[in-house]
Amino acid sequence: MKTIAVLALQGGFAEHIKVLQSISVRAFEVRKEQDIKRPFDGLIIPGGESTVIFKLLEDFDLFYPLQDMIEDGLPVFGTCAGAILLANEVEGREAYLKTMDISIKPNGYGSQLDSFIAKEKFDNLPVKQIFVRAPLITKIGENIKILSKINGNVTAARQENQLITTYHPELSTDEVHRYFMGIK
Repeated sequence: MKTIAVLALQGGFAEHIKVLQSISVRAFEVRKEQDIKRPFDGLIIPGGESTVIFKLLEDFDLFYPLQDMIEDGLPVFGTCAGAILLANEVEGREAYLKTMDISIKPNGYGSQLDSFIAKEKFDNLPVKQIFVRAPLITKIGENIKILSKINGNVTAARQENQLITTYHPELSTDEVHRYFMGIK
């Protein structure tokens, strides 16, 4: 049985843990540096406010250890703000972890009032995609596998050990989490 660490500094971490438990995956919250010393098979960076999550990663001495783990091949899944944290380029601000070859625009689909739900395919599986102040991927690198699009915009992608969605799969179904479990 796999064990997944879920960054629990801010945002929708509890929903990810609930989905993982529903598919028989052990999960635990990461809040402090000692938490990442536990053995685990992958990491989820949830949605929330990317600037707050970044600040807390630094405050709790998690930023560089997690960046190193991801660069060393640890499977990581970033949703919404998590995708922003992984991006090499972030429009209008300094990029954070810079581990995934994408450019992203925070709140690219608009404000909270512009939130929406779409039914699209993720890796050929129909899934409900829930967008809340969602980022917009504006550029992707050569080694990026596109897993989902809406109106020509990439909404899910993978680069080797890294998976991102600009929407919140933890609020709908478990297909994306099951896909993540297959990343080695």
